[in-house]
This record gives sequence, structure tokens and C-alpha cells, in this order.
Amino acid sequence: MKLAMIGLGKMGGNMATRLLRHKIEVVGFDFNADVVNGLATKEGLIPATSVADAVSKLDGQKIVWMMLPAGDITENQIKDLIPMLNKGDIIIDGGNSNYKDSQRRGAMLAEQGIGFMDSGTSGGIWGLDNGYCLMVGATPEVAEAVTPFLKALAPAPHRGWAHVGPIGSGHFTKMIHNGIEYGMMQAMAEGLDLIKGKEEFDLDLAQITELWRHGSVVRSWLLDLTADALKADQELTTIAPYVADSGEGRWTVMESVEQGVAAPVLTSALQARFRSQDDSGFSFKLLSMMRNGFGGHAVKKH
Repeated sequence: MKLAMIGLGKMGGNMATRLLRHKIEVVGFDFNADVVNGLATKEGLIPATSVADAVSKLDGQKIVWMMLPAGDITENQIKDLIPMLNKGDIIIDGGNSNYKDSQRRGAMLAEQGIGFMDSGTSGGIWGLDNGYCLMVGATPEVAEAVTPFLKALAPAPHRGWAHVGPIGSGHFTKMIHNGIEYGMMQAMAEGLDLIKGKEEFDLDLAQITELWRHGSVVRSWLLDLTADALKADQELTTIAPYVADSGEGRWTVMESVEQGVAAPVLTSALQARFRSQDDSGFSFKLLSMMRNGFGGHAVKKH
């Protein structure tokens, strides 16, 4: 089994490494040659000097997995790949593309006889060791062809990944997942901000978040990350109260408008991020810390 991984950043590089450690051959390309060469030396990646070089090193049915930023970069890369591939080959977009773009791209590739899969990918920088949650949108034939790779990337062969529906459904599911994530993070940050503000009790945030990790209804991975960060620094001194939004939260709120389905918590969480970008407050420090903890997203420093 072999595939090409295009984009070897925080996500793509770790995913390529996990595949390699599961004895799957991976041809890798990234514009940062040092990253490519490092993975080749440490993990056995087959290095490529360009996308065309990566595709040329694939045999039989060619499968190209892209981990690139959503938007024009992904769009242009798909268009560039078309003349390099044959009928029956497959392109996988594992980034955070808009599901409507994925539907359109799938239809465009189908006209060329090229298969397409949109994979909503969750797990962040921890996925290398813990495995990734993979939400797959594809035809049954494409999903079957890539199943060995999904089993290797997931936490276990038969859990942590699913063919959720047709093309576009994987990225749609991931979009809603990220919207829910916004709401969960916001609730936790606001609650802890209230605890911090109750000065008469002199409450220990590190103690309380560690307590909640064990047996409470709100225990979660986000709480684990928060507790660990607060143990190190209860004031989050080096983190500025600025929280970026990466797009999926906006798309989720827009979807609620299109469907006419109320989503007040998700909408409020998105608006809070907007407010953080010209405001201050401890809850925003917490949100920024959580994003860094699970996804390695950059934080604005004081």
C-alpha cells in the first residue's frame, strides 16, 4: 500500500508518520524541503521534490492525500493534479474545506473519472500517538479503496473513523464538530472566569479543574488540557486574550441561518471570539490556551 501526502505541516507530517509506523509507504512533498528530508531520515518517508515527482512515484491506483489550507491553495492544487492522474485514481482533501466546495470539486473530478474523498480530520497535534477521528465523505467505491489508510490513521482499526455519507458530508460533519467545539470551549472559559472572579473564596483553579477531571459530568479532553495549563500558570501570564477563528465556526452559524435552525450557543461563541480580537479578559486567555493545547494553533503573546 502506498499514497502521496501533499503538505507535511503539523497535521500532514504527523499523519504521514503514523501511516509509516503502520508499515504503509508514503511519498511526501512539502515546500519546506527540511521537513521532507527530516521525515525521510527519521521515519522512512519517500521524499519528493515536487507534487509531480510525488505522483510519479506512485504505482497502480494513485491515491493523493492533501493536508493544505482551505481555499485557493487547495483549489489550485486539485486543478494541478488532474492532468497528472488517470481514471480511477483518487484525491483526498483532509483539510478544513467548506463542504460546498468539496461537493463542487467532487463533481468536477467525477467528470474526469477521478475519485474524490473529503475527510474531516480531528485529533490535532495529538493524533500521531492517539490516532485521528476521520469523518469521510465519498462514494462507497472510493471509501473502500482508502479503508486501509483510514484504519491506520484512526485510534483503532474499527473505531474512530466512519464513512458518514456522500461527497461533502465529511467536511460538513467536521464543520459542525468545530462549531460544537467553539461552544464547549466558551462555556468552560466563562465558568472558570466566574470562579476566578469570586475573590472572597480564594478558589484554586488548578485544584478545581483537576477535581472535575475525575467523575464529573463536564470531564473532557478540553478540561484535561485546561487543567494541565492551569497547573503550570493560573494566570496564563504569557497568553494574550486574543482568540482567532479559523472559519468553520462562521460556516456553522451561516448553515444555521440557511436551515432556519436556531443555534444560539454556537453563534454566541463565535461572536465572543470576534469580541476577543479587540477586548481583554481571562476567559479569552483560556480559549486561546485550549486552541493551542489541542491543535498547536499559535497564541498571541504579551
